Amino acid sequence: MIEAAMIWNEPNNKSHWDPELDPEWQRFGETAVLAGRAIRRESAHLKRVLGGISPIDPNFITRMERYGVLDAVDVVAVHGFPLDWNLWSIDEWPAKLAEIRAVTQLPLWVTEVGVSSFGADEVQDWGLKRTAELLSGMTERIHWYSLYDLPKTWEATTRHKEAEGSSYYRHFHMGILREDGAPKPAAETFASLTPELGLCQWFHYEDHRLEDAVVWMKRLGVKHVRTGLSWADSFRPNALAWFDRQMAALSDFNVTVTFCFTPEHRGLAPHHTSPPLVAEEFAEFCGSMIRRYNAAIAQPAAMQAA
Repeated sequence: MIEAAMIWNEPNNKSHWDPELDPEWQRFGETAVLAGRAIRRESAHLKRVLGGISPIDPNFITRMERYGVLDAVDVVAVHGFPLDWNLWSIDEWPAKLAEIRAVTQLPLWVTEVGVSSFGADEVQDWGLKRTAELLSGMTERIHWYSLYDLPKTWEATTRHKEAEGSSYYRHFHMGILREDGAPKPAAETFASLTPELGLCQWFHYEDHRLEDAVVWMKRLGVKHVRTGLSWADSFRPNALAWFDRQMAALSDFNVTVTFCFTPEHRGLAPHHTSPPLVAEEFAEFCGSMIRRYNAAIAQPAAMQAA
């Protein structure tokens, strides 16, 4: 069932929202407010989540409050990767959560946290254990990123790709399963931490890994899954058939569905990070997806039971 709808992904990260086109994030604020309202019109009960921020920046949350965004969502979310990309220690996790709690009374979720095996499998396994120690009991949702390594023939969703050096290549080693589905040492550790830990797994358009992913997530004891439905992908041929297949496959999990990525022909610039030309169009996409999958949306009693 769908338990939450997330509005965008890492909006304060230039790999996902272009700050040159929206330097004060005012367009994003307008877009998020309209999306939050559209989601609420379709469901009175669904939790609306402000796209997980990365970096963890209380000033961004304060800015969103000024724009009225926090009145249009029910949860704020953060992402953190201190062993790979962030310039802070893994032991600072409690302090990072406290920074956000100091500026909002809304519930706080950790919707992406992960450690790559880029340097060594043992680093990832230790990082998973330490992350669980630090975050256990601190937040209602923790989504580990991710189930699968990114296939080496694909591209990671970043702005400067190979020019980022090792930072770029770490994207390909975030899974607890290798590209071919073989488990890493962290997979066994992860299974010992479910169902408190959920998973974040992005599925690409017509992703060949979908069915195997479902089998693995059930085997690992996962109850909560975060994934995405791409606005950009909605313009591909047979997009709705793919969305239907994806959501049906995930129907046994409590799903946080993320809406993001601007179609090239609907942005201020021809790029998925661009603000939309018309913010209402993104809001309509969000509303239409909730309307399409409304039968799978959790009611309050089911949410409580989860």
